[in-house]
Amino acid sequence: MSVVAIVLAAGASSRYGTDPPKQVKLLPTVLAALQESAVDGIVVVSGAHPLPVESVHCPDWELGPGASLRCGLAALPPDAEAALVVLADGPDLDPRAVGRIIDDWRAHGGDAVAASYDGVRLHPVLLARSVWDDVPDEGAKSLPARLVVCDDLGAPGDVDVATRAES
Repeated sequence: MSVVAIVLAAGASSRYGTDPPKQVKLLPTVLAALQESAVDGIVVVSGAHPLPVESVHCPDWELGPGASLRCGLAALPPDAEAALVVLADGPDLDPRAVGRIIDDWRAHGGDAVAASYDGVRLHPVLLARSVWDDVPDEGAKSLPARLVVCDDLGAPGDVDVATRAES
């Protein structure tokens, strides 16, 4: 049951700033966490900014995170049975959270499985192939998902939330 990670890194970085864009600054940390995890491969989706790693460019990135996610899904190998979605601006991603989500899906199946932290649904989110055609422009957050508690690991972080809090 092959699971490939999709790292969404296509946004404009307008709230964070663009020198360098958050994707360029934070992507190495997110990729390192994924490389320590149970994923079978990694696809990075770019858009507004060039990235210092191999990526799939999404020309429709301005339509929203769902458009970027659909670009990533289209780039997955044919043997991928699920996609594990993470954000490039989640620098505190814990590889153990990735493992919990994948293990839960492999044990119980389902269309979507997401990590929760203190009752809040966040990333990573696993999408089985059966829902790939259902991803709306607002992204996977609107798809119902079974939650896996990851309170003890700490949330992956969200640079945009931290930036807004500092404003």
